[in-house]
Amino acid sequence: MNKKTIAAALVAVVAIAGIAYWSLGSANAPLQGSSAAAASGNKAITIWRDPSCGCCDAYADYLEGNGYEVTRVDDRDFDKRSIEAGVPERGIGCHLAEIDGYIVSGLVPVKIIERLVSERPDITGITLPGMPANAPGMAQKKTGTLKTYAFGDGGVTVYSEE
Repeated sequence: MNKKTIAAALVAVVAIAGIAYWSLGSANAPLQGSSAAAASGNKAITIWRDPSCGCCDAYADYLEGNGYEVTRVDDRDFDKRSIEAGVPERGIGCHLAEIDGYIVSGLVPVKIIERLVSERPDITGITLPGMPANAPGMAQKKTGTLKTYAFGDGGVTVYSEE
């Protein structure tokens, strides 16, 4: 089975888990699909982050300021969850997110997320590794260049360098 098939199955399974998460209020529920909400025109994104990470909250605020509906999930093991979702170990970002069936790892600018969701490339997701000082959530305004990588069945490639 390829990663795209596994990802699709995972989204279906986690959609059911998402219902349990909302009805039971569990902060550690598995990935839940937001693809139905995103496809209907909503900008729904779920972020799994370490609860003590201030930049993750600043990043979520940045997304909300750009019209996204952000669900924040405290998860001290987001790095393990990231690897399970397909993020390359050396490419793990500050937190893990899911939007419209794609994985987004790190402090990726809105412009890049919107390009991902609109172009719909055949990849698992994108990552901005680490915590670049000039990325949204770390800086008031993005300055300089950020290199975002795509990952999936085809390996790892540069998705955006801007």
